[in-house]
Amino acid sequence: MLLVYENRQQMVSAEWKTPVHMPPHLHEAIEIIYVTEGCIELGVGQELYHMEKGDFAIVFPNVIHHYQVFNQGKNRVIYLYLDPSILPSYYKEVQMYSPKYPVMKSQHVHPDVINAIRSLMNKNGQSQLLMKAYVHMILAHVFTEMPMIDKNAIGSDDLIYSLVAYVAKNYGSQITLEKMANDLGVSKYVLSRMFAKTFHCNFSKYVNGVRLNNAVTELENSQDSITNICLNCGFESQRTFNRVFKDRYKLTPREYRKKMECVDK
Repeated sequence: MLLVYENRQQMVSAEWKTPVHMPPHLHEAIEIIYVTEGCIELGVGQELYHMEKGDFAIVFPNVIHHYQVFNQGKNRVIYLYLDPSILPSYYKEVQMYSPKYPVMKSQHVHPDVINAIRSLMNKNGQSQLLMKAYVHMILAHVFTEMPMIDKNAIGSDDLIYSLVAYVAKNYGSQITLEKMANDLGVSKYVLSRMFAKTFHCNFSKYVNGVRLNNAVTELENSQDSITNICLNCGFESQRTFNRVFKDRYKLTPREYRKKMECVDK
């Protein structure tokens, strides 16, 4: 299976376009698909789901998925990509679980979900607080109306899912490539090659990325001290935390928290 790992840095990004064949890929964002015209095939794991006008689908972070387009007519689809760190109430759930059936047919899609999607498409001039409210509205319906299963039960590439789930469960401790390889029962060289070929980064960078996502959630939605957040997210020192945080966000954790406090006012 050819896999592409996508890195998306925006809190909310939206695309309304003609769909094309897309090979298996995964990313840290929550991906929402809403068909506005024609049809598309969404593949999640080993299953292929047919989507028509008005159908809604959601793919949780780090779930392998792909698209195929067979319809010769006009096809138009809205794609929304949501940073899971803006969802503190659901963050751990979207990392550990996934909808058993990711597609909801048009007659079952609540009007609030449709309105929220269209509002997020037209996000110019909207505050981050309002965008978060729309995202929470969508996720509330998803968790209410879509049964969830463990991500490890999905897909044909079990080692990738096991790897992602392992880091999601253990990022707060001092995990190493050797320990993870031993716990998963594979060679550390196999894991190292997987990080390089699938995620386009080494083990440390991937783990620190997961830790940063959790740290950002805590900085934005808790009053816990930066020192405690640093330690709870698995960083060995605040110096390391500050360095990797600034590399990604161009701000220190303290500066980031102050900026978010001003945005929400």
